[in-house]
Amino acid sequence: MTLGIRLLIPLLLSMALLTIGQVFARDITVKDYDRASWHPIHTKPYIDNAGDEQCLSCHQEIISRKLLYQSPAGVKASEVLAWYQTLSTYEGEQDTFHRRHLVTPLAKELMDLKCNTCHQGNDLREEATIPPDHSNREKTLRKSVNPEICLMCHGRNPYKLMGLPKPWPESRALFQNDCLLCHANIRTNRHQVDFLKAEAIEAAAKKDPDICYGCHGGRQWYRIAYPYPRHAWKGMSSTTPEWAKDRPTESEPRFRIKNQQAAK
Repeated sequence: MTLGIRLLIPLLLSMALLTIGQVFARDITVKDYDRASWHPIHTKPYIDNAGDEQCLSCHQEIISRKLLYQSPAGVKASEVLAWYQTLSTYEGEQDTFHRRHLVTPLAKELMDLKCNTCHQGNDLREEATIPPDHSNREKTLRKSVNPEICLMCHGRNPYKLMGLPKPWPESRALFQNDCLLCHANIRTNRHQVDFLKAEAIEAAAKKDPDICYGCHGGRQWYRIAYPYPRHAWKGMSSTTPEWAKDRPTESEPRFRIKNQQAAK
């Protein structure tokens, strides 16, 4: 009897959570914060269909939060440059991490990030498998975001693969500081994902090359480069370079633009 009750508890708990419906900030108190953290919207498959309005109803602080006027050591934010301010593409004062990705002028102009572009949810009971399973990348070891998502825009510039003699800051003069000098005809099928505004990026890149470099080495967090899919483009060689033989030819399914998927 006791064993039967123990087996029923997880089932009853999951059924109860599914009947709660959407959780909004006004419904949550300090006492039932734990209830909200276990809400199904934080897990698959529900988070895939979660809208920003639902997320921000509880997490509005990521937009409203402001930076400190000065550091605990007394250094004023207005008197120093943050690392992301070193490129010409960033406008305005220093800002918080989430605001720089969602509401700053550059984010609105070139990006279309949603909360669930990066946050794919997690299972509080099964964040890591034992024994480890390196083939299962959905287990993110208590990270809120899979680091591969960040790597797409914060990886190293693979200048050697592109045949550049030195890193872009040292080679840019040889190419008139213009990425499109080569990329007007090479890998022209680019940025076709649902979290970027491809046409806006192309237009902005013609005015300022740092638009390209910003996401391809200029805001580098990692020591490695992201292995971008090699989408076919007009005039593409039939011979695949050795370094690209394991590259996918399509973006990850959840990032593909819907009308592209419908055309397949």
